[in-house]
Amino acid sequence: MKRKGFALSHPTGNTFVRALLNHLYKSNQLEFFFTTIGFGIDYHLSPESLRKKRSYNIPDKKIKRLWFPEIMRLMRDGNQENRRRAADFSYSCLDQQVSENLIKSKAKVLHAYEDGALKSFSKAKDLGIKCSYELPIAHWATVRRLLSNEAERYPEWEPTLESTREPEEKLIKKENELILADRIVCPSNFVLESIPQKIRSHKPCIVTPFGSPHVFGPIEKTERKSYAPLKLLFVGSMSQRKGLADVFEAMKILKREPIELSILGRPSLPMQFYRKQLSNFHYFPPCSHSEVIRIMQNHDALVLPSIIEGRALVQQEALANGLPIIVTKNAGGEDLVREEITGFLVPICSPEKIAEKIVYLLENRNSLDELKRCCQLMASKYKWANYAQRIFDFKKNRSFP
Repeated sequence: MKRKGFALSHPTGNTFVRALLNHLYKSNQLEFFFTTIGFGIDYHLSPESLRKKRSYNIPDKKIKRLWFPEIMRLMRDGNQENRRRAADFSYSCLDQQVSENLIKSKAKVLHAYEDGALKSFSKAKDLGIKCSYELPIAHWATVRRLLSNEAERYPEWEPTLESTREPEEKLIKKENELILADRIVCPSNFVLESIPQKIRSHKPCIVTPFGSPHVFGPIEKTERKSYAPLKLLFVGSMSQRKGLADVFEAMKILKREPIELSILGRPSLPMQFYRKQLSNFHYFPPCSHSEVIRIMQNHDALVLPSIIEGRALVQQEALANGLPIIVTKNAGGEDLVREEITGFLVPICSPEKIAEKIVYLLENRNSLDELKRCCQLMASKYKWANYAQRIFDFKKNRSFP
């Protein structure tokens, strides 16, 4: 059998999966997309609520579905542990289905993601199909080490650090997926550098940054009153993995300054926990994309001092909307930062440095309009087509003859 093109596997789909799917299909290189709940552009019987989240711009005949485990996950209530187990079960079931269906595929390459590739990669090896692995977040050992440190720094925040409680068998699975991969794709240098040297030295790895969303603009000049507060925005899960405790500590340092903090995200703990840590912040629950844009455009800067990420897309979303960013290298976007122009890079675990950069913005509020134009220019340099093309071109590497 002459093999060509890609099979792609992901349980839920997301922005970067869609970008790769679109590119592969337009290039006539997509064999199949394996997922749980998903609908092609010519499928008209799906509920409207699901079609908005789980539709893809490819023909429905290219999609292989496994509905039941994902429907059960979506219906499940309960605590974080139960929801995580349901997600793991959904990933595992899809992985099994892919392994059983690969024998019918003519794909030359199987591209799959962390936690959903072990069985399918094992079968791909038997069939002579190359295994392309996308690691969307730092290697599990780095995750565990850094978050264990955070549990010691902020014991009261430990319940928000879900990754510290992953079972050993899941970690072994992650490691075996990396071992089976013929190549590894990373969204940032932080993720690449987290991969153990013994793995990196024996197989090709590349960094291919995500694309930016639509760049809005141009930014109109804003009349700023000298006494108006500087409006900061934090976006993401309300956990110390995202550095929220450090943001709160920075705000305490600056409690006498004219600064307002807004948080847009899903709480990991009851809201009273966060109000006890810092009482005076504005809260926005998870909302539609258009509402996120509106909220961003009503703020002056994004602050996201993450401890662990892959490449937080919200950084580029903020830049596209003209917000300078205060982020860590571990947020995965150090290439997005030009100091004092598009934002600031701060060390992890450093509320004092966060406060220092906020003060700089506060003292230079008259320059924010110029910074916003620079932010938008930076965001515009990152295209989803380039992200997908680098993954496609990677098959030309010597390991993919």
